Amino acid sequence: MITEAQRLQSVQEYYFSKKLQEIANMQTDIPIISLGIGSPDLQPHPAVIEELIKNAQNGINGYQSYRGIPEMREAMATFYKSKFNVDANPSTEILPLMGSKEGIMHISMAFLNEGDKVLIPNPGYPTYSSVTELVQAEPLFYDLTNENDWLPDFDQLEKLAEQKPKIMWINYPHMPTGAKAPKDVLRKLVEFATRHQILIVNDNPYSFILNDEPTSILEIEGAKDVCIELNSLSKTFNIAGWRIGMVIGKETFINSILKVKSNMDSGMNFAIQKAAAKALLVDNSWYDELTTIYAERRKAIWEIADLLHVKYNPDTAGMFIWAKLPEGIDDKEFIDEILYTKKFFITPGSIFGSNGKGFIRFSLCALIEKLIEVKKRLEA
Repeated sequence: MITEAQRLQSVQEYYFSKKLQEIANMQTDIPIISLGIGSPDLQPHPAVIEELIKNAQNGINGYQSYRGIPEMREAMATFYKSKFNVDANPSTEILPLMGSKEGIMHISMAFLNEGDKVLIPNPGYPTYSSVTELVQAEPLFYDLTNENDWLPDFDQLEKLAEQKPKIMWINYPHMPTGAKAPKDVLRKLVEFATRHQILIVNDNPYSFILNDEPTSILEIEGAKDVCIELNSLSKTFNIAGWRIGMVIGKETFINSILKVKSNMDSGMNFAIQKAAAKALLVDNSWYDELTTIYAERRKAIWEIADLLHVKYNPDTAGMFIWAKLPEGIDDKEFIDEILYTKKFFITPGSIFGSNGKGFIRFSLCALIEKLIEVKKRLEA
């Protein structure tokens, strides 16, 4: 009998893969409205589309460099300098990725051996733990709690450091909670990583969604020695399906990741790279427009949350609203009841870890008209 690899025994199909199929199979008389996934529904900047079309028609269709075209890497460097005041050499310290999710696997394969320990936030993006298990490393979950504003408990981290973890995943602005990390917390994380020689990977795709103070851990003095950062164009520039991300860090780290990446793909489409470079250099009016749209949607989601009698923190960033259910209510049962009676989908917090139990997450990636319809269904 042909059997699957043992490494898959601890990994399940991604929650949204199964849940969206369940929703697709539902028999319903009215359309189901999804407030579950952070897939941007807005259009890219018109100049970005024009750049894509122009370069798609110019006949350059072959495999490109594994490191990406110089113009895109230079745009990434300019973006990091202008937005975060971080200097990165576009030739040696920036590696374009086919989405930052790809980078999670590349980084794990580049630095982890079987049995290595990995610090993973609870709650956090499920891919951190699933990829850790796929490469047969061992997750060490560190707690993020509502009481501590979803920031790390450094006393707990010091105890976990005794097990000599090799990588620590962080993600601020945090998904799913939207918590922002003050620079003093990032500074303490860099000091912690330096003291214990842990590679911190900051997954940073939400900095420009409803956030007045975008930050990068690479801004912190000494960070480049122990930190790398993942970023993505998907959320900020509304090009999620184009699969464009990046990892930034010192040359030795980038070269290790490139060893993996160059054996797993054959270079990103030229036209998409040219369009990505254009996106990274748009003026500030783009970010202002994005903020205006998401702020209107966020207000509507808050009204939906009030109708559901769930509590939320208005001082968060990113494209999600994280809300606490009344005590004793199971989050998965709650979202299923809403799905089957009111015909809209919310994400249960427990899929992000045990500390997400009793919470739900709303996505802002829905037209305001759909949010108004959700309110009508709840008020009916």
